[in-house]
Amino acid sequence: MSYTEDELKFMAYWEQNRLKEKRLITQLTYGLPIGVIFAVPILVNFLLGRFWYKRADAVGLSQFSPTVLIIAVALISIFVAVLNRKFRWEKLENQYLSLKNRQG
Repeated sequence: MSYTEDELKFMAYWEQNRLKEKRLITQLTYGLPIGVIFAVPILVNFLLGRFWYKRADAVGLSQFSPTVLIIAVALISIFVAVLNRKFRWEKLENQYLSLKNRQG
């Protein structure tokens, strides 16, 4: 079977970059903006909560630890970043393997 030009370009790209994109540090580097986009609204909601519900703010601030909040936001960002990139890597790897299997 013959491949389209896009399929050939993808196969060449993926053969060169598949191991690089599988590394954890690469996944974290490229996925971190998505993780931050996911985690920042949680932080904003927590910080703006004092304006919309005063009693919850009083209770929350009496038990509040900024360190725990920062660690939680960082962990959420990292988790989402790595999960997103691993999912993307698996998708591209499956596409690559199906194209290779089509070759025969």
